[in-house]
Amino acid sequence: MNACAMKTLAVRMSGSLPALLLTNLLLCLLVASGCGKPSESTSTSGTAQKASLTVGVNFETLQTEYWVAGFEAIKEELKKRDIRLVESVADGDANRQLQQVRTLVTRKVDGIILVPKDSKTCVPAIKSANEAGIPVVLFNRPASESDGIRPVAVVADNRKLTRETVQFMIEEARKTGRKHKAMLIVGDLGDMNAIGRRDGFYDAVKGHESVVEVVAEVPSEWNQEKARAGVVNALQVNPDISFIFSSSDFLFPSVVAALKSANKYHRIGEPGHVILGGFDGDATAYQMLVDRYLDATGVQDVYFEAEQSVQALLDLLAKKEVPNLIQDPGFVIHQGNLEEKKGRMWGARVRK
Repeated sequence: MNACAMKTLAVRMSGSLPALLLTNLLLCLLVASGCGKPSESTSTSGTAQKASLTVGVNFETLQTEYWVAGFEAIKEELKKRDIRLVESVADGDANRQLQQVRTLVTRKVDGIILVPKDSKTCVPAIKSANEAGIPVVLFNRPASESDGIRPVAVVADNRKLTRETVQFMIEEARKTGRKHKAMLIVGDLGDMNAIGRRDGFYDAVKGHESVVEVVAEVPSEWNQEKARAGVVNALQVNPDISFIFSSSDFLFPSVVAALKSANKYHRIGEPGHVILGGFDGDATAYQMLVDRYLDATGVQDVYFEAEQSVQALLDLLAKKEVPNLIQDPGFVIHQGNLEEKKGRMWGARVRK
């Protein structure tokens, strides 16, 4: 019975029933009509529906274009599925991230999508959520193997994609008819992604020492200043370096600055061009491809990873079988396929 019908009934009965009896009767009618059930809504067909899910999204940082693009893609996926969002960012602090996840647990979110600070410090946070019966999906960065946690990770196949990118660079180097001295810029080796990219680089150069000789390995810890200082120093020690792979496009501003200082930043086809490759597919890399300074980069499909992360969380909540690792194959983009592939490159979309 709706409110208008009850009001009409009350008017009709007010002259014939005592006030107390009338009040009790109306209360009974309110209970019978289903008032006081905020967790459910009624569709136009009259079928009861459960309230929308609530998902906590916690990122370790938003200091790179990739993390920002990923964050926005996840939010869009949740919005499309009418899922509520509770968001937080740890600003690079593992302790803060642990507290933020515990806050999400206290708020009783249905699930959590997490970008951990690194593969090890996230373990207590995942355990905290799992002990409360809350599933966790890791976006783009897996956790170390540990007893007592059951996270699903959606990540790029870092090793394979790096290997394919560097293999393309080696073929470009072979075309020059001479041997190249190479530099590898390594990420933070506390990050499993950085390890995969380092290993993929060495997978590619193995057996091709007649074309590429690795003379410098520069640590960056995903820090621009450290990367720039390392590249500058490596170029001073080996001024004839002509092949550089960066474990993230995020570090290209440091690489470019160092190359310009050494008068070694030239377009493809120009004398003195340094063969350049990277990993991510950000807006800087896209512009460098357009301007013909960058030979190739391995592109992570951020939209695939966002969609798979949300779907994996929904499948876990539905008690479905979900693999521990869902891999994004990504793709290599270069001068030869730029027009064909740029529509799938997240950095090209961001650049627009």
